[in-house]
Amino acid sequence: MTLSEVKERLREMGLRPSKKLGQHFLIDETIANRQVQYADVGKGDIVLEIGPGLGTLTRILAKRAKKVIAVELDSLIAEYLKKDLPDVEIIQGDILKIEVPEFDKVVSNLPFKISSPVTFKLLGHEFKEAILMYQKEFAQRLVANKGDPGYSRLSVNAYYKARCETLETVPKSAFYPEPKVDSSIVRMTPRQPTFDVEDEEHFYRLVKALFTHRRKKIGNSLLLAWRELCDSEESMSNIISDLPSSDMRVEQLSPEDMGDLSNKILHGKV
Repeated sequence: MTLSEVKERLREMGLRPSKKLGQHFLIDETIANRQVQYADVGKGDIVLEIGPGLGTLTRILAKRAKKVIAVELDSLIAEYLKKDLPDVEIIQGDILKIEVPEFDKVVSNLPFKISSPVTFKLLGHEFKEAILMYQKEFAQRLVANKGDPGYSRLSVNAYYKARCETLETVPKSAFYPEPKVDSSIVRMTPRQPTFDVEDEEHFYRLVKALFTHRRKKIGNSLLLAWRELCDSEESMSNIISDLPSSDMRVEQLSPEDMGDLSNKILHGKV
């Protein structure tokens, strides 16, 4: 859809892009085509799209896939899509609250405000591959490695579940209305963890604790979070006293290091 077509369609529907819903409609079909190509969508694929908007990407997916499932929060847009794209399964609802039917691939321009919870909800499902458009800064944190400026809790938790890589940067001019920042297209491929974690919830609590206190040394961060990680402050103090990395900071630890540390804390020794 061109900019004029998007504006005309919105006028016909009596709609204005909602800031509350974070609506930015893709108007560059060449980018949408590349997203579909990146995902290598074929006639055997069931594809999930989150936040289809006026359907620029949806129409291309519908021509290539076996089936497209599009989840749209805005009820008026969902009704429009049901009439305009009868072969697409349109689900009106909040992606964070509904049960999603089974799918093989995800191709979506995600609403920026829910990027993190949507990403981890997706990683709770089995699928082959996702091609996702994120805010550029979020994408940089998603793919960051140890020592990178954007290395974060998001980086570690995503790395544990999937391989993520940035494919291209998309200028803000590709959307209407223009967002304040550029976007990035990321390929996310689910995988089995590459390191052993004995208790996933404990691992996630550890990662959260370390990055919550990222300006502090590892030992101090662990001591502040002992209630979430072990049975007593004394136990944590004993662990820290034997911990080689206690004077390091979290950005110096790889996800594998954090997995190893989680396992050791669970056993009360290093």
